[in-house]
Order: sequence, then C-alpha cells, then structure tokens
Amino acid sequence: MTLRSRLSIMLREPLVQFLLAGLAIFAFFAVKGERADTASRTIVIDAAQVGQLTERWQQTWLRDPTPGEVDALIRDFVKEEVYYREAKRLGLDEDDPAVRRRLRAKMEFLAAASADSFEPSDAVLQSWLDRNASRYAPDSAFSFDQIYLGGGVRASAAAQSRLRRAQADLAQSDLAQSDLAGATDWRRLGDRIDLPPSFENADSADVDRRFGEGFAKALAAMPPGQWSGPVTSGFGDHMVRVRAVRPGPVPTLADVRQDVANDWRAATAKEREARAYQLLLDSYSITIRP
Repeated sequence: MTLRSRLSIMLREPLVQFLLAGLAIFAFFAVKGERADTASRTIVIDAAQVGQLTERWQQTWLRDPTPGEVDALIRDFVKEEVYYREAKRLGLDEDDPAVRRRLRAKMEFLAAASADSFEPSDAVLQSWLDRNASRYAPDSAFSFDQIYLGGGVRASAAAQSRLRRAQADLAQSDLAQSDLAGATDWRRLGDRIDLPPSFENADSADVDRRFGEGFAKALAAMPPGQWSGPVTSGFGDHMVRVRAVRPGPVPTLADVRQDVANDWRAATAKEREARAYQLLLDSYSITIRP
C-alpha cells in the first residue's frame, strides 16, 4: 500500500481526526499563545487569565478567593511562567524522560477522550445488542455455579494469594474432572455462605435479589463454560461459572440504546485506541539499527 493510500485511510479514522485536531490546537497556541514565546521577556496577565485562576480556586475551595489570595495566585502564575520560559531557553525540555512521559500522557488522554466521545452508528450498536442479548433482556435465566471467596478479596495480599490458589485448583478441576484421582472438587473451595453452590434457570430478578443488583448483568457478560472472576456481590467476591443462559425477550435498540452504547464504548475503547495508534504509526518510517 502506498503512503498516499495509508494517509487517506488514516484521515478517515475519527480518532485520528480528533488527535490531529488536538495537535492543531496545540500548534495554534504555540504560534499565537504567549506561553510558547520563550524569547519574550514580557508577561501579560489579562482579565481572562485571572478569571481562569480564580475559577480553579473556586473549584478547589468552593468559595471565591479574597483580593489577597487573587494577588497570591497571580504571583504564583508569574513565577511559574518565568521558570517555564527560562527552562525552555536552557533546553531542559529536550530529551527529558519526564517531559516525554507527560507529553505521551497528554496524547493518550486525547485518544481516550476521543474513544469515549465517539458516537457509534445504530448498525454497530444493533450488532452489539444482537451478540449480547442476554445483558439487556430483563427476563433472562442463568444456570451457573459459584464459589464464595469472602469479603474484600482485593483488599490484602493474603486474600489475593487465596484467590490465586482457588483459580489454580479450579483449572485443575476443569482439566481432570471430579471423577479422576487427585482432581479438586470445586464445591470444597472457598468460604461457607448461605447460598447454594449451583443455580438452575434462575431469572435475572432472582439473581439480583440473592446476590445484589448488577450481579445478573455480570453473569450475562461472562464467557460460558469457564470460571470467571472475582465477581463482586453484596456479600463479597465470587468465582462464577456460567453453564447456560436462556435469554428473555430482547428489547429494541431504542429502549436500551444508552446502556448498549456505554457497554460498547467500554468494551472496544482499547481496540479503537490501538487501531488509531497503528494508523499513526504506519505513517512513520521506523529504522532500528543494531
């Protein structure tokens, strides 16, 4: 593929367009903005700048600054500007790992913001809804197994170690099956709880009533036939294996569009960011010398 073709494809990608717009904004302020003119010895503090300083103060302290505090804000801004310009004159920002990390973080923030704000088409959302129907069908029923790990599995190193042991035992149980010598019976794992280890055709309302709101939606998002987790309930954390799902009537996209869009964004954000980065990377020529 020619460079012209790669650039044409890249420029059609919404995330790349957003990143380029962000770069254009940075370039504009680098040319027009006072902060980028490191050769200048003139610092101008106008009403708009003072307004930004006081607004940030109000957001932090939830009150208006006093006149003395406004003066202190202005003095601190001038001090920051002086040091910033002198550091630029000395070239302290060049080949500095910390500066490079901050600039990378800003670009990644732009990419994440774009991925989060991107509006998928109805066709994309309908396809997602079709593939994940049980997430949005309120009358879905689940057959699943659960192992209670106790409260706060993520809270301590000891609990994390116990979780890893349980996961290893579950992997052994899945491999060897419970009828072979040395296999682990998953029902003996975990802590005691007043809940059955297995459920058959439990509807979403019953699952949420027993485990807490949102547990059924978590079940609907799990790959069937394998242990997943930990999944948090009102009691603590569980390892869960969904054996079967019987979807209820699937709502129309219009009824659940916002939920579908939110789930689609969360599930595809990294993939879309990676695709946009790859398109940018493809526009560069990379040589790695030994």
